[in-house]
Formats: sequence, structure tokens, C-alpha cells
Amino acid sequence: MTTRNWNGLTIPAAGTYTLDVAHTTIGFVVKHMMVSKVRGSFSDFSGTVTIAEDPLQSTAELTIKTESINTGVADRDGHLRSDDFLSVEKFPEITFKSKRIVAEGGDEFKVVGDLTIRDVTKEVELDVEYGGAGTNPWGQAVWGFSISTEVDREEFGLTWNQALETGGVLVGKKVKIEIEGEANPAA
Repeated sequence: MTTRNWNGLTIPAAGTYTLDVAHTTIGFVVKHMMVSKVRGSFSDFSGTVTIAEDPLQSTAELTIKTESINTGVADRDGHLRSDDFLSVEKFPEITFKSKRIVAEGGDEFKVVGDLTIRDVTKEVELDVEYGGAGTNPWGQAVWGFSISTEVDREEFGLTWNQALETGGVLVGKKVKIEIEGEANPAA
């Protein structure tokens, strides 16, 4: 059996699942010049979720390769990889490791864990919407999720900025993280 019922939800069977990189997007949004937003994503990442018999005892880990950042503008991506921001040579990975899960009701959960960027670790709270579970046309178990949170980039040592003549700054302090994904049983 690949699924089971828990609190009115059809959830995956207990076991370890890996992120399906072909069906997962790790993105972010940050204010630019105080008037618009820039979106970007990371293309190289891996992660596992171990679903426990008691789903609230489950754990998750994620590793993102910082060099894989992409905003669609080569010059901006180069700047984001530099020592002003991610410093990818010194800090090649961003990691997340869960510590606890809280059911918020229905298909909504809070996942609390440690996010590490530039060797700075801070506890963050992720808003998770469980998307459901099933079997794809090829017989493989799959389940989906949507995750969002907001972090202050300066708390992780990403402090570069430039003041604008009209007031404000070039790059916003708050970064919204958005993950849409699917996971499959680990091989």
C-alpha cells in the first residue's frame, strides 16, 4: 500500500522519499528598487523526507547548490554568486533540516527547522500545504506539497545593498521562499 488515511488526509505510507527534481521548483522573490519584485530559483538541489508512522514525527532535509541560482539575467546571477551575496566558492550549499512538525488543521502544517546560509544557521518556520498522494501512470507513488516562508537575508550575512537617491535601497531585506514539489519513494 502506498497511501494511508490520517486525520482525513490520504498520506504516503511510512518510509523515505526523495524530491523529484523534475517536478520540484525552489524559488525566491525579493523587492528591487522598492518598486518591483525579482524572482529567481535554484536548479541543483536534493532532499529527502522520512515519513514516520506518526506523521508529526516525520523529518526532512534539503541541500541546495548555491551556484545554481538563476534569475534569468547573467550579470545579476554573477553578482548573486559573488562575495556580496552567496559567496558560492566559500559557501557552496544552503541547507535545511527539520526539527518539528505541527498540524495546523486540514492540509496545512508548520515545519520548524534550521536553515543554514553562508554558515549562519537560524531557526525558520515553513508554511506547508500538503497537496495529496497517489500513484502516477507508471505505478510509482508520488505526493506533493507547497511550501512558503519569508526570511531576513541580512540575518544570514547577505548584507550588501545600495542606497537610492530617491530613498530606500536597491535590494529588499525580506526574501520570500516558495517551493512547489513532489516526492517519490527513495530507490
